[in-house]
Amino acid sequence: MTDAAQLLISGAAIGCIYALIALGFVLIYKATEVVNFAQGDVMMLGAFVAFTFSSLMGLGFWLSLPLSLIVMALFGALFDRLLLRPIIGMPTFSAVMVTLAAGFAMRGIASMVPGWGTDTHSLKAPWSDEVIRIAGIVVSTDHLAILLITAILCALLYVFFKGTSIGIAMQAASQNQLAAYYMGIPVRRINSLIWSIAAAVAGLAAVLLAPITFVHNNMGFIGIKAFPAAVVGGFGSIPGAIVGGLVIGWVEAFAGFYLPEGFKDIAAYIVVLLVLMVKPSGIFGQMRRKKV
Repeated sequence: MTDAAQLLISGAAIGCIYALIALGFVLIYKATEVVNFAQGDVMMLGAFVAFTFSSLMGLGFWLSLPLSLIVMALFGALFDRLLLRPIIGMPTFSAVMVTLAAGFAMRGIASMVPGWGTDTHSLKAPWSDEVIRIAGIVVSTDHLAILLITAILCALLYVFFKGTSIGIAMQAASQNQLAAYYMGIPVRRINSLIWSIAAAVAGLAAVLLAPITFVHNNMGFIGIKAFPAAVVGGFGSIPGAIVGGLVIGWVEAFAGFYLPEGFKDIAAYIVVLLVLMVKPSGIFGQMRRKKV
């Protein structure tokens, strides 16, 4: 029971990281119907930006955190303005190739930046390297921080989307961009704002993950695990991204502990196949008909 409880907590913590990255996938897809395959590399870039502010510039963690989120939000807006907006109206394959190429470019550029390179760097949070013992269960403070901050972020996003005019405009644009445009909603600016939010959320995920896995230019490959989380939850569903991330995190944690070596690496994709066989639209997804 103690092992199972610890696996539930650690799996939920890693699942929250998957959920935050999957949230970026979902937000962008809902608004633009573009799957951003560079989302994991955006997270990697956020980790390096936070490392630069905190370690290279010596600004400390609490000042580096908001600064890195602001930089990532600006990066998301520029990404949309410079790379995605020029190909509006082009086949979906064009957007796929743009995001894939952007991901490779980010990894390559990160490896050439002085102070970044291909080395592994440390980014410690104030709560790192501590444990809490509860009824015989040893819980890392890093995992607790991930769970708490993810819960707070989800609550803030819920209030933002349900209780603000910009959030409601985003929902309207994600449902029907043409109708939203005719109603006076600045769809292009709304799309840029959504890319900004997705990039900032990826940056937050990077800051939460970095104390556990360190900062390196290949950490963006975690996006490969976050994509199944978005699919399991239902691509296009924000609650589904959170639930899908938790499911993948728990499956990986229990598979790594109870099953033979190697099963942990494929467990997420087995879950995706099983879910799609039972409910092709995902747990919270909805089948939509589109007239063409």
